[in-house]
Order: sequence, then C-alpha cells, then structure tokens
Amino acid sequence: MLVINMLLMVISGCSSLEQRFAEARAAVVDMYPSRKRPGETYAGFIAMLLRHSDRLLSIVTACLRKNVQQCAASHWTVGGRLAFGVDGSKIDAKRTRANEQTLKIGGKHKSGPQQLLVVLLHVGTGLLWSFKRACATASERGLLLELLPSLPEACLLIADAGFTGHDVICAILAGKRDLLVRAGANVTLLRKLGLKVKARSGWVYLWPVRCQDKEPLILRQILLTDSRNRQMCLLTNLSENELTQQQACELYKRRWDVELFYRGLKQTLGRRKMHSGSPENAQVELDWTVCGYWMLGLMLWENRREEVPVMSGIAFALKLLRGLMAGRGDGRCTWQRCWWKLRADCYTRRSRKAARAWPHKKKDRPCGVPKVRMATPAEVQRAKLVAAKKQAA
Repeated sequence: MLVINMLLMVISGCSSLEQRFAEARAAVVDMYPSRKRPGETYAGFIAMLLRHSDRLLSIVTACLRKNVQQCAASHWTVGGRLAFGVDGSKIDAKRTRANEQTLKIGGKHKSGPQQLLVVLLHVGTGLLWSFKRACATASERGLLLELLPSLPEACLLIADAGFTGHDVICAILAGKRDLLVRAGANVTLLRKLGLKVKARSGWVYLWPVRCQDKEPLILRQILLTDSRNRQMCLLTNLSENELTQQQACELYKRRWDVELFYRGLKQTLGRRKMHSGSPENAQVELDWTVCGYWMLGLMLWENRREEVPVMSGIAFALKLLRGLMAGRGDGRCTWQRCWWKLRADCYTRRSRKAARAWPHKKKDRPCGVPKVRMATPAEVQRAKLVAAKKQAA
C-alpha cells in the first residue's frame, strides 16, 4: 500500500507534496474500500516509506525490469543487437541548509542543491532498465560502474562523450559487453604503437598518459559527417563485420531516447525539482518518482497501437490517469477504450517545434572530434614493457 500510494503521488498533478498525498490517499481509499485506511498526514507517510524504501524499491525495480523484457517482444533487439543507452542528468532539490550540505551544489553560479541521476535505457523500447542516483558532485562514470551488473552479457552499451574514460571502458569490456561511445576533442588517440593490432585502417589506441602503466585499449574509430559537414567520432570494440558504419550511426541515433526520457521526466511529468526539505526524503522522493515514470512508460508501451511511435503519448496518458484519480473519468467510455484513442501525429509541421526563447535551453558547443597522432618512441617502448609484464604474469 505504501508503494501504490507513492506511485499515485508521482502521477498526481498537484504542486505540493501534501496535496499530492491527499489526492493519492483519496484514490487509494476508493480503490480499496475494505482495507484499513492509511494515515492522514504526509509526514507520517514519508516516515514509514523511508523506513522500508530500500527493500521495496529493490522488489519493484526487479519486477519492472522483468516486465520490460517480457513486453518488448520483437523490439528486444535492434538490428540483431541488444542495446542500452546511458546518460546522466541533475535534478534540482529544495534550497534548505540540510540539502546543501548533504546533496551538495554541483551546478553553475547561484545554483541550488541537486542530485545526479544516471539511467540505463533499453534502446528497443525506450523504457528504463535501471538507474542510480547520488549527490550533485558524484561521478557519472562511477554510477555507471555500479549499474553494470544489471546489464545482461553480450549487450551493446551506447554512451555519449562523457564516458570515454580508460577505466570505464576497461570495466565494460571486462564484463563481456560491447561498447559504442562518442569521443570528443578532450580525447587523444594513438596510431602505430607497435602492439599486435588489426592491419586495416580505422583501428586506434586509447592510452592516456595517466593510464600508461596499464594495457592500451584497441578500438575502432568511426567518423560520421552530417549534411552541414560537421564530424562526429564514435569508438567501438567491434569490427566492421560485427558492426557496420551504417548500423553504428542508426544505433547512436537511438541513444537520443535517453534525452527524451529526461525531457518527459522533467517537463511532461513536471518533476524538474524535488520538493522535500530533508536530503533523506529528497532521495526517496527521486527514487520513487523515477519508478513511477518507469511504470507509466511501461503501461503506455503495453497498451500502445502499432502505428504510434515508441514511447509517444506520455502527456495523453498523464491526462487520462490524472482525470481518473480526480474522479473526472468519462462514464460513457471504458479505460481501455480511452487508451485506444491514442494516435500518432498525422499533420505536417509548418514551423519549428522548439520554443522561441526557452529559458533552460543549453547552448553548449559541440564536443568536437578527438586528436589522432602517431605514438612517440618512448610510448612504443613503454607499451612493449607493459605487454611483456602481462605475458610474464
């Protein structure tokens, strides 16, 4: 009952936590009239949920992950590959002294306390697979390493330019998983390091100076050029026979579903900021907000029509469920028939969809392409020593 009440609070469109709790509690009482009525205050509810949150969260996330695999059907793989996208984003918290001390301030000047959220998204369906949150100053790469055990073996992990660390890539490949990652101008790649490597062009070494006591990574470089002559560099451990350039381009485009996930969570669902004043409650609020949005997407996927795009209709689903919670359901139409009204857009857009002056729009410069240079004689000698140590071990 704690879980049901919290998930209904996530769907609620009220502005404050107390109002969301009151609306969710009224819906729970209507749904289960024979059960004992829950408490009447939000403070008592969140105190009870905080006590059992970790145990209940592990049960719910495992069940949701299993349902994603069952309902994916033919969309479980994309182009014959089981692919997952990863990315991180920061969620604002209430400006209290406790939140600032525990959750930290990791943003720009005058920003408030935040939480860092990293998610793994199943590319075939656009549904969440697993997530991890931490304080604002935590590392996206560190959270990804904690999420790796939740991924099945032999899958392809698709990441942006923030995950090109040598240690992170080594951990991914050591877990028998493949990688497709974008590399930016902050990365330097080497050629002709002298180690045994495929003779075909396109294979490079990733061997930063701080990691030259470890074995260099041998990766394939894929250069893509768009219609505006802008270049993008992708790195992968797969050969041309295993992953062609066209397949890599299509799979990396599908990684954009992670950005759509964050847009839906922050903008459509309206959870850009957690309203809890204490850090413990803010962490629990974010955990169950992500779970509620995950369940909403799963519900939408299971009831979608074939012509509707993947994960489209979140706003329609929210409008329908919020109306049902508030008692505004259409008595002439069943809930299933209301879902069946969901349609894809059939009109031609005549203007840009982007807002003219959206205040939160980022204007970051593109990350560019990595620098590629020949290995120096000292690096060639150092690489031979590292290879000799590995053979001796």
